[in-house]
Parts: sequence; structure tokens; C-alpha cells
Amino acid sequence: MRTAYKVRVYPTPEQAVLLNRTFGSVRKVWNEVLEWRTKRYRVERATTSYAQTDRYLTELKRDPGFAFLCEVSSVPLQQTLRHQYTAFVNFFAGRARYPRFKSRNGRQSATYTRSAFRYRDAELFLAKMSGPLRFVWSWDHIDPASIDPTTVTVSREPDGMWHASFAVDAHDRDPLEMTGSHAGLDLGINDFAVTSDGERIANPRHLERKQRNLARYQRRVARKCRGSANRKKAARKVAAAHGKVQRAREDFLHKTTTELTRRYDVIVIEDLHVAGMVRNRRLAKHISDCGWGTFRTLLEYKAAQWGRRLVVIDRWFPSSKACSQCGHLLARLSLSTRHWTCPDCGTRHDRDVNAAKNILAEGLSVSACGADVRRAGTSRTRSAAKQEAPRSDPGRAGGGRP
Repeated sequence: MRTAYKVRVYPTPEQAVLLNRTFGSVRKVWNEVLEWRTKRYRVERATTSYAQTDRYLTELKRDPGFAFLCEVSSVPLQQTLRHQYTAFVNFFAGRARYPRFKSRNGRQSATYTRSAFRYRDAELFLAKMSGPLRFVWSWDHIDPASIDPTTVTVSREPDGMWHASFAVDAHDRDPLEMTGSHAGLDLGINDFAVTSDGERIANPRHLERKQRNLARYQRRVARKCRGSANRKKAARKVAAAHGKVQRAREDFLHKTTTELTRRYDVIVIEDLHVAGMVRNRRLAKHISDCGWGTFRTLLEYKAAQWGRRLVVIDRWFPSSKACSQCGHLLARLSLSTRHWTCPDCGTRHDRDVNAAKNILAEGLSVSACGADVRRAGTSRTRSAAKQEAPRSDPGRAGGGRP
């Protein structure tokens, strides 16, 4: 299996100049090729292959106006063509939206394959560089000299931090010992997740805690003249604040998914349509701050690494409206109702805990049938619980279905 190690990088001023020139060339090639293939399709109705984009890159290098493309390594330029081709494949397959133009104000990156870097004795030498690129290794149990990276991606964040990502072909890990425990997870906003055992994982609300500082920094940017040095300094402070929020969220998600994977043999979650949920104006910021999509991605690869089983059930399964004791299904259950009593068996339910129990039961039944993921759009009748109008108070909305 493939894995990656992301490290902090501290380039020298000369190396930073070369990397920034490489980032600019990669961005220019991406934008020029994207504009060319888009116009070509609109005018000629012709699709473009990777080989055609490679020949177009050669023509660009021969143009005196693009002579700067020959000053950097050609490997990152060819890699950006491969990434763009993959982006179009995903677009036509319905997995992603149409590729967009790259901006100089966002994250900058360049990917080097083995023909453009040398990694020996834990030292990284990139093409066109005379000395090694210094980085800090963060895994004490892994010797950096023992890894054999296949690709290296160097990036610069908007806040000025540099990183390098080493892609490595790693051996499969030994599976963890079985614990005999299963858990259903009901994701929400008030509580990040509620397990079928009744445990509540608090939502840290990283963005909300930094909101006042972010607003102050953004006001300072608005007061500065466009294009001035002071505006760039203020914008870097905004980017630094967002970077702190992002890193804190990633740390929380990694720790939470690692703990869940170690504790449970089978984990069941819902196939939430996060892209559709964030269209709600009142809850979009709160939903984005949770990071449910990243949470599922981390769970998927950690469960695969450690021999656990992740089951994803249908997003339209009525987990909140069904009684986990007798199976009675309510006709309607508003989001404002956090506790309810089953009219059939008289059991008093906490909305989130009851939903987590139903999710676990459904996931175990799906898993017993030999399926890991139940796709949306099945013949199951869609539940009104997924289509309820959101409450005005986002702090009390839960269940992951605003």
C-alpha cells in the first residue's frame, strides 16, 4: 500500500527563489493548457489527450515569451499536465467539478518524480539545486534514511509555511487485535459524534473560537490599499490564522479516528451528502468546521491499514425516526425534538443515541450481506428526517442531518 509522510521544510533563500520560480511555472502551464483545451473543445468540439497537452507544452517552451519555463525542471511541468488530465477524467466521470484556474494567492505546489530528485541518507536533493533541502522529521519510530520515496511534492501555504510530502510504497501493517466491540456513529454539530454506546465526542469548534481574531485581521486587510505591502502583510496574518484552524482541526480528526479505530472492530457511519448540506446558509460554516468528509476519509484508510471494517449505510436510512427497541417508525420528527418517547413500546429516547444504535444495527445487517457501502439512490423510500427544515439555532442542531 502507499502512504505519505508530510514534513516541514526550511529552504535557504536561494532554494526559496528556485522553488517560487518553479511554482510560478507550474501555475502558468496549468492555466495556459487549461485555457487552450477549453477553447479547443468549444471551437472544434475536440477532446484533448495527455499526449496532445505534452506536445503543446513543447510548443510553449519554444515561444520566446515562455523562455522562463526552461529555467526550471521539466518534471513538475509534466506532472501538472498529468494532474490536469486526471482532473478531467474525474470531471467526466461525475466525481469532481470542472477544473479551475490556479491563483498565485493560494497554496502553491510542485511534484517531483524519481528522475528529478535524489534521496540518500535522509537528505533530499531536488533538480536544479546544488545543496540538500532541509526538512524536519516528526516520526521517532521511523528512520528517515530507511524510506524510499517514489514522488516528492513540495508546497508553500498562503501563510508562508513550507512542506514536503514523501509518497512511499509501504508494507501492510499487522492488523490490530480484535476487541469484539462494534460502534455506530451519528455525526452532528452540537456534538461532533455520538456513539451507539452513548459516548459523546465534543465538537471543538475550531473556527468559531478563532472567529473574533479572523474578523479583526480581515478588517485590517480591508483598510489597506490594494497592491500595497501592508495589505500583503495583513493578508498573511489572515492566512496564518486560517492555517492554525486547519492544523488544529486535522489534529483533532486524526486523534479521534485513531482512537475509534483502535477501540472498535466494526464502525458504521452514514453516507452524508456534505456538499449538499453546506448549501444551507445558516449551517454551512458550522458544517464545514466539523470536517465530516475528512473524518470519513481518515476512517477509511486507517480501518484498511489496521484490519478494521468500516461500513457506510444509505444516507436516506431513517435512523432518527425509528425506535431502536421495537422498530416503530415515526411519521415525522422535527430537529427541535432532542428526546422522544416511542408510542408503541414507551421507551424514552435520546435522539442522537437512538440514531447511533439504529445506524449500528443497519450497518451490521448490511455487513452480514457482504456489502461494505450502500450507495445513495436505492429503492428505499426517502425519509422525511433528512428533509426537515433547519432550526434557527445551529448550536443545537444534531444528528449530522441539518
